[in-house]
Amino acid sequence: MTETSSQKLTDLYKSNLPADTLVNLYKKMLLPRLIEEKMLILLRQGRISKWFSGIGQEAIAIGVTTAMQSDEYILPMHRNLGVFTSRNIPLWKLFAQWQGKEDGFTKGRDRSFHFGTQDYNIIGMISHLGPQLGVADGIALAQKLNNTGLATAVFTGEGGTSEGDFHEALNVASVWSLPVLFCIENNGYGLSTPTSEQYNCENLADRALGYGMESHIIDGNNVVEVYTKISAILNEIRENPKPVLIEFKTFRRRGHEEASGTKYVPDELLDYWEQRDPLNRFEQYLLNKNIISNDQIDVLTTQYKEDINEGLDIAFAKALPQSTPQQELADVFAPHQFMEVKPIEEKSNIRLVDAVKDGLDEAMSRFENLVIMGQDVAEYGGVFKITDGFVDKYGRDRVRNTPICESAIVEAGMGLSIAGMKAVVEMQFADFVSSGFNPIVNYLAKSYYRWNQTADIVVRMPCGAGVGAGPFHSQTNESWFYTIPGLKIVYPAFPTDAKGLLIASIEDPNPVLFFEHKALYRSVYGDVPQGYYNLPIGKAATIKQGNELSIITYGAGVHWAMNLIDEMQYDIDLIDLRTLAPLDKEAIVESVRKTGKVIVLTEDNLTGSVASDIAGFIGEECFEFLDAPVKRVGSLDTPIPFEKGLENNYLPTTHLKHCVKELLDY
Repeated sequence: MTETSSQKLTDLYKSNLPADTLVNLYKKMLLPRLIEEKMLILLRQGRISKWFSGIGQEAIAIGVTTAMQSDEYILPMHRNLGVFTSRNIPLWKLFAQWQGKEDGFTKGRDRSFHFGTQDYNIIGMISHLGPQLGVADGIALAQKLNNTGLATAVFTGEGGTSEGDFHEALNVASVWSLPVLFCIENNGYGLSTPTSEQYNCENLADRALGYGMESHIIDGNNVVEVYTKISAILNEIRENPKPVLIEFKTFRRRGHEEASGTKYVPDELLDYWEQRDPLNRFEQYLLNKNIISNDQIDVLTTQYKEDINEGLDIAFAKALPQSTPQQELADVFAPHQFMEVKPIEEKSNIRLVDAVKDGLDEAMSRFENLVIMGQDVAEYGGVFKITDGFVDKYGRDRVRNTPICESAIVEAGMGLSIAGMKAVVEMQFADFVSSGFNPIVNYLAKSYYRWNQTADIVVRMPCGAGVGAGPFHSQTNESWFYTIPGLKIVYPAFPTDAKGLLIASIEDPNPVLFFEHKALYRSVYGDVPQGYYNLPIGKAATIKQGNELSIITYGAGVHWAMNLIDEMQYDIDLIDLRTLAPLDKEAIVESVRKTGKVIVLTEDNLTGSVASDIAGFIGEECFEFLDAPVKRVGSLDTPIPFEKGLENNYLPTTHLKHCVKELLDY
């Protein structure tokens, strides 16, 4: 190497870091590079199925992770192998994960870095990329609320910054002054799409200005710069919580994954970045400065290769997953032992909306780690005034107004759960959950099955027609989630049930969608026990005893059926499901066996509804007991209209009456 190029390296790595720190950074970069080179060989041999290479980007993961404390959470991406090796995860365990072995982090249920581990405070990504940014917000919120003085770091690529989750997460972090380090690895391409086709600003770091956030641009191929600058930034945000956006300039020298190749990348661009290889360049600097010798490098390389081969031997010897349908189903939900808390005798005659408020109030008093989040839920008390007065009682830390960003707030709830807290997220209207659909169905629902992480979150869903609110504020959209394993769905029809089931939902460590019918809020009264009590999730209630016909329903449908039975004096067995997932199949079968005729009633439109699935179940399980076809009754297959007459025409109440007469006469 010439004197000029040697001087350039000296200037590049100029720092006051001691020699042992520099060697440590080099060693931490060398190990993942050697692992990757081995993985590429195994991929060509067909011994692993896929690989996302981070060769040429090691300085970012190593620099950031080394700057962090071991008890601080870090949320990496595909190309951040150095995060895992720097946290000293056993190599065989990583290799077993990549091979889908039983002893991997996901028991073969997910691949590569799609996992987390609380033992090492690492939370892996999902393929949708964006949600982990909001999850980092939630973890950081927990750290701030608990005054731990810890920061959280989360990674994304430049392509991921185009997702709405990125912008929502930055906005929430800035508004709440959360100690989050947002790390963008700007590596030139999102799969094959160059940055020039992904965004139209000069630097992604410039986006921070719009969120009132500090930002920095760092040479992502200079491990000394990454480590020193990130160390200083982290020390600052630990002392004075705030989010900081970092754009690391780097390059992805291999394909998005190996099968993609790099034919779309100009050769001169690949050559340019190869000369800036973070490992080779730093190695040459250490050699020039006599901080390390070639003999030492050879010894390190030999030792690491031996460690890698030993880890591979262990991993290859591990068993592939052996499971049964029963075991797989049992692992969808985290175990939860329901401990009944019986109600006291004192009761108050209150509305359903008051019962929901009481349930939240009791849970907030019982669980000091419970946080309520939603639009206008603080001083305003929410649009239905359910949390009115909660700020005075529990403080703004625990009763939090949120920006209009359903996705990021659901994700923040997930982050709170990861950090050992509980969250209740209020959708202002159930219709708006579509803006937070992805993290519910792909993150909350699957986390326990994938890597045993609970999602201790209740999403409150004010729903339903009958109040003239039109197509965007009236849907009862439980069927959107009914098909997703890993979600519990609760839908009470009475005040007593609303309070007891809401408390039980908050106790449960699994994600619960709690539907609250707006038309029932102030029209339905009941004698509700005072104080704290719970009701078991997954148990239906028999509202009316009868022998001629079963009506199986939930929510407003229960009241429609009650009114019809009282009006016509029918001998009908009325089952209020109360919970849709898990479904009380025993109660359904028992009722159908008794009457031989059944109507499954829903307010939802019929096509693809929960009622349709229940009717299918009855057809399969109770066919020999049926004296007539199973009837489904639901709303029209149209959006919900605004005008009262049109809304009444949409709802199934008139059709229910005709169907009951028809079935009784069958």
